[in-house]
Amino acid sequence: MKRNTGFLLAGLLVSLLLAAVVSNFASGSPDGLDSASTKGCVLDENEEIVGGSCMALGAEDHELADSPFADYGLTALDNEFLGTAVAGVVGVLLTFAVAGGLFWLSRGRRQAAESAAAGGPPGGPVGAE
Repeated sequence: MKRNTGFLLAGLLVSLLLAAVVSNFASGSPDGLDSASTKGCVLDENEEIVGGSCMALGAEDHELADSPFADYGLTALDNEFLGTAVAGVVGVLLTFAVAGGLFWLSRGRRQAAESAAAGGPPGGPVGAE
C-alpha cells in the first residue's frame, strides 16, 4: 500500500492543478449539442431564441440551475476565474473521496472473504496491514 500512496497523491495533485487552472481555459463556445439544438432558430446577441423553429424552442432551465455549482462555477464568488477553480477543486476532491471510499469498502470485503476462505479470523491475521 505504501508504494501506491505517492502515485495516488501525485495523481490527486495533477487532477487538482488541472481542475483549478486549466479548466478556466476551456472553450466558452457552445458544444455540439447546444449548437445542433438551436439550428433553425433565430438567436439574439445574448444567444436567446427570438424566433424560428428548433429543438431548443421549448427548453427550460434545469431545476438546479440556481444551485451554488451551476454552470461549472461557484456562483457565490464574483470572480469567474476563482469560481471555476473552486468548483473544479471541490469536484475533484468529492470524486476522489467517493472513489476512495468505494475502493476501501470493496477492499475490506475482499480481505475478509480471503481470510475466511483461508480459515483465519475475519479481517486477516493479527498485526497484518
